Amino acid sequence: MIDRMSNYLAQNKALPVFVGIALVILNYALQFLVHVPVIGLIAGTNLLLHLGIIVGLVGILLGDAL
Repeated sequence: MIDRMSNYLAQNKALPVFVGIALVILNYALQFLVHVPVIGLIAGTNLLLHLGIIVGLVGILLGDAL
């Protein structure tokens, strides 16, 4: 499984960075839906923002390593 994922990421090096950017943009969009209970929890803690930054930075590191 790790070999398959490594081969896939070697071909698509920018994919984790784009996923991270999408999570950050989604977090920004969810800031307008704070009144919905579950979305309000996610938007209030900026969970997708932090997750997007982590995924993007790991994607940059993996892209350089592969």
